[in-house]
Amino acid sequence: MAEQMQWANALSTRPSLEAAITDVVEQAVSSLTEPADLGVVFISSAFASEYSRVLPLLSEKLSVPVMIGCSGLGVIGTTATGKPQELEGEAAISLTLGYLPGVNVEVFHVRGEELPDLDSSPDAWIDLIGVQPSPSPQFILLSSAFSSRINDLLQGLDFAYPGSVIVGGQASSGGGSSQISLFCSHDGQGIHQRLYREGTVGLALSGNVVLDTIVAQGCRPIGQPMQVTKAERNIILELDDKVPLMVLRDLIASLSEEERILAQRSLFVGLVMDQFKLSLQQGDFLIRSILGVDPSAGAIAIGDVIRPGQRLQFQLRDAQASAQDLELLLQGYQKQQFSPPAAAFIFSCLGRGQGLYGQSNFDSELFNRYIHDVPIGGFFCNGEIGPVGGNTFVHGYTSVFAICRPMIS
Repeated sequence: MAEQMQWANALSTRPSLEAAITDVVEQAVSSLTEPADLGVVFISSAFASEYSRVLPLLSEKLSVPVMIGCSGLGVIGTTATGKPQELEGEAAISLTLGYLPGVNVEVFHVRGEELPDLDSSPDAWIDLIGVQPSPSPQFILLSSAFSSRINDLLQGLDFAYPGSVIVGGQASSGGGSSQISLFCSHDGQGIHQRLYREGTVGLALSGNVVLDTIVAQGCRPIGQPMQVTKAERNIILELDDKVPLMVLRDLIASLSEEERILAQRSLFVGLVMDQFKLSLQQGDFLIRSILGVDPSAGAIAIGDVIRPGQRLQFQLRDAQASAQDLELLLQGYQKQQFSPPAAAFIFSCLGRGQGLYGQSNFDSELFNRYIHDVPIGGFFCNGEIGPVGGNTFVHGYTSVFAICRPMIS
């Protein structure tokens, strides 16, 4: 009988860095019966002045071959009672440890200026990352929001590693880039105990491991799907052969008063990812912001490149829509017959949490209601990384869940 993977998460709100690290290491190690192969640490920006001490302190208390992590304005973890907790804007550390038999664990760090051109061969990307494409690795990426060229990196990874799952988030802080930190250490690759301020640190897991994803973008569609009949880069010039702004005004006029008020501050577009799918549901759209309108031309600018022939549908986002979206996705996941989940990571937008729902722990508790008794770790991101429609994107106002399980039970 094959050995089973084991995961543990620990959370500490001790205000002293030494005490908090001691706390999470003791809790997490005591939950495992085997030595950990992997550590993932998320640390709140309350400790920003002490980031350089994080890996040395962890290595004093913990012997683990591979460790990655990053800073966040808030962190997510599992309490001693097994409940998930989201801690926003306060001193906290979340540590996840994994014992992963039959799994190959590799780490890497890449800077934006090192990335190949987007027309380069897959081999150029594989050489840069240093991870073989077979068996398909499962990637967790932690990126700086500054000069990381994360969108180019995601396109390159999708191209070079077809069939791989890519999730993660952009580090966040209470200040500028100087307060953002990425952590990466590996005993055997000469990376030992490195702190980075820019680029992307990545974790590649291959072998007997699967990362299932739930990408909750938190919107509900309004009106009907429409086709972009004229566009230039990110500017929509015609929708269904009509002036986009006129189409939008007619749509808003058809809404209820409550929806019209919401549309003034929380209106988005959903780009349809499968142009051949007729019945559209949650998960079929890539949600993008509306950046502005040109009243004279009636054009609408959005936060992504769009081409003629694409379909889109306008969307509204609020706490109720976000809750319904996540619940529908969780219900869909629960109905699928997979090997039992062993752990989960949550990469949640800074714009969610208390600011969206008016209460703490909403996303993590809803997740726990459907997928319970698994250790959860994560943080509040400046951009969330996850797949939609077979490709990987950076999202906003989204919660990306990565559910880790063995390939075979």
